[in-house]
Amino acid sequence: MTDLIPQFGGTLWTLAAFVVALAVIVTVHEYGHYIIGRWSGIRAEVFSVGFGPRLIARRDRRGTVWQIAAIPLGGYVRFLGDANAASAGTGLEVDPALKRQTLTGAPLWARFSTLLAGPVFNFILSILIFGGFALVQGLPTQEVRLGEIAAAPPQVVNELQPGDRVLAIGGLPVENWRDMSRMAEDLPIAEQHDWRVERDGAEIIVTGPDPMPARITGVAPRSAAADAGLKAGDVILSIDGRPILRFSQMPEIVAAAQGQPLLLEVWRQNDGTASYSLVPKEQDIPSAGGGFEKRWLIGVTGGTSYFEPATRRAGPLEALWLGVSQTWDIIASSLTGLWAMITGQIGSCNLGGAISIAESTGQAASAGAESFLWWIAVLSAAIGFLNLLPIPVLDGGHLMFYAFEAVTGRPPSDRVLNLLTAFGMAAVLSLMIFGLTNDLFCP
Repeated sequence: MTDLIPQFGGTLWTLAAFVVALAVIVTVHEYGHYIIGRWSGIRAEVFSVGFGPRLIARRDRRGTVWQIAAIPLGGYVRFLGDANAASAGTGLEVDPALKRQTLTGAPLWARFSTLLAGPVFNFILSILIFGGFALVQGLPTQEVRLGEIAAAPPQVVNELQPGDRVLAIGGLPVENWRDMSRMAEDLPIAEQHDWRVERDGAEIIVTGPDPMPARITGVAPRSAAADAGLKAGDVILSIDGRPILRFSQMPEIVAAAQGQPLLLEVWRQNDGTASYSLVPKEQDIPSAGGGFEKRWLIGVTGGTSYFEPATRRAGPLEALWLGVSQTWDIIASSLTGLWAMITGQIGSCNLGGAISIAESTGQAASAGAESFLWWIAVLSAAIGFLNLLPIPVLDGGHLMFYAFEAVTGRPPSDRVLNLLTAFGMAAVLSLMIFGLTNDLFCP
């Protein structure tokens, strides 16, 4: 019985993290609908976080009921005259004097902007979080100057100090951070190198580690590494008894295993050395020449050596642009992945469901507040994109109907609306079931 307690605790943590992340994303999405609708003259009767029976509710001075419901798997804004929470269908009969305050009776521009606002607010949330990270954490300096020095295994000699400006490693000149990653291809693989640095105005030679050691800087959710319990900051010392001195040594070993279990010897600060067994997972990833290729991965990323780059303050516009760029990258990769599944370039197992999203959210939360907040930004952008798909009952479906009305001068007939809405609901439910099936049965 006691063996079940850690698993049960992990499940509760995963569910709690998932509910919190979903509540934040849904609230922002629905608030976009609500506030733009209000500014456009459309009255909201209910703003709900969650579905089902009300747990907490209050009515504001405008007559909108703000509530938290029992099933925390979404939310909705019900506008005056809506027939249901999805604002689908032709709507209910209302007093003709109030017709302008309904979603169906408002001008086309008001309806379009109100429905578009949900996904747009999701994108804004992502932009603000990504941009906020740049503002708070700063950006690497253009020159290669060292910030905080990270812990290293006892056998690694590291005489580098915070504030050092790196001029050369192993005799190879270093001018910018790109040189650090490129030179790993030219430097011999060794545990130590001579680093020429500028310190206190003088150039000196010190002993330092390899510029790209097998130090983990990130662990992908639901990956083999995450399942095994590896963490950022861990250093991989060997795989199946083969010493690992540089991160670039690992892909070949992982690929050669062809999905067979690997035994990793890992050093962790304060814990020392321990062994971890994991099974690589075959995944479809973008290839350098376009398209996708299958590769065996354990789900870890590596970065620079045992230090953090010195940072500079990011300007507001620079941080905003970085937030926009990262949000756009998520949208573009979502679109590319969806199209690749439709055209058969990648397997359908790449489409995950609620279980995989919940597990990823729990693992992100376990990695710390920063990781959890970053994951919320990623999810928010992805959910905003999905809501723009032209499927009836989703925001994109409504926008498709409005586009038809803008072109033809009249909305689709009630019969067509009801038929397409039923089709859309069936499609969404089918996708949800398909995603859950993948979660349960895909490797």
